[in-house]
Amino acid sequence: MVNLMTGGDIAGLIAAGVFAVLVGLLAVPLLKLGRVFDEARDSIKGLTEGVTPILDEAAITLTEANKQLVRVDTITSGVAEATANVSSLIALFAATLGGPLIRIAGFSGAVRAAILSLRRHRGSK
Repeated sequence: MVNLMTGGDIAGLIAAGVFAVLVGLLAVPLLKLGRVFDEARDSIKGLTEGVTPILDEAAITLTEANKQLVRVDTITSGVAEATANVSSLIALFAATLGGPLIRIAGFSGAVRAAILSLRRHRGSK
C-alpha cells in the first residue's frame, strides 16, 4: 500500500517548516539579548568591585573628620572659656581701678580748676 500525501499533510509540513524558520530567526535576537545581559552583569560586578573600596575609604575619612571635629570643639570650648575669663578679669579690673581713677581724674580736674581760678583771681588784683 502506498501512502499518498494529502493537501492537509503538505500544508502541515509547510507550516512546520515555517515555524522552524521562525524559531531560528527569533533565536538570534534572544542570544544577542543574552549576551547584553551578560555584559551588563559583568559591568555591574566590575563597578561594585571598584566602588566598594571607595566607600570604605570614605567611611574611614568621615570617621577621622569626626574625630578632628571633636578636637576642634574641645579647642573652641577652651577658647570660649578663656575669653569669658578675660572678660571677667577686665570687668573686675575696671570695677577695682575704674572708680578710683575716675575720682582721681575728678579731683585733679577740680584742683586744676582751683589753680586756674586762683591765677585769674591774683592776676585781676
